[in-house]
Amino acid sequence: MKFKLSQTGAFEAEFEYGKIEISSNTELGFRPLQLLVSSLAGCSGGLLKKVLEKKRITFDSIEIETDIERNEKEANKVTKIALHFIVYGINLNLTQVQKSLDLAVKNCAMIHSVNSAIEVVETIEVREQ
Repeated sequence: MKFKLSQTGAFEAEFEYGKIEISSNTELGFRPLQLLVSSLAGCSGGLLKKVLEKKRITFDSIEIETDIERNEKEANKVTKIALHFIVYGINLNLTQVQKSLDLAVKNCAMIHSVNSAIEVVETIEVREQ
């Protein structure tokens, strides 16, 4: 990956799906914190989808709600990220869906990359759509 400081003051990078702009100014690009949390949600959520499909558990959609805790005394360091997964579908078995999430998290490289520095907590629920 290559990042370049643009004339706007944001860092830019080109990827397969387009350009991304990164800045602490939300008018110029995505904030680094947004990208950090997005990488955890995207990785674990994508793996959860894959595991549910492999187990042939039918679902309609998945939402992920996040909550972040920071330590202002340590440069506003991220100390905890909570990921709450909501799986929508009909007659979903919570135990099966929880086991699927456990497997997804076990194989999520992004979560494993940060879990020695940031506490990551995953919870899940099923809802009828």
